[in-house]
Amino acid sequence: MEKIALAEKFAQFDEHWSPRIIGEANGQYLKIAKVQGEFVAHIHEHEDEAFLCVAGRFGIRFPASGKVVELGPGEMCIVPAGVEHQPFADEEAQVMMFEPKQTAHTGAVDSDLTKSVEDQPRI
Repeated sequence: MEKIALAEKFAQFDEHWSPRIIGEANGQYLKIAKVQGEFVAHIHEHEDEAFLCVAGRFGIRFPASGKVVELGPGEMCIVPAGVEHQPFADEEAQVMMFEPKQTAHTGAVDSDLTKSVEDQPRI
């Protein structure tokens, strides 16, 4: 039961699209990432995923519908299981994600940006 200072956690790394695990709650990982550019479009067949914008601005594209949700600090979006989504950011943004532990980083898609849980350090 310790305080988690998000700014301190974000200051520990510079890589984009490389999540860091900062905690666990109810079978979920709480992760943070710095994002910039486009991520790979992917689906989590069985897990919902929640995104909270901490700093900057970023968006989530939904290819099937053509919809785009843009988020600023303090705004969040929940992506239901089975929905293809593609996060992106024109400039660096800081994002917090809430997802079940078994959630694969890029779903069934394998790309240069894919990180296994072992490649997502705890900080």
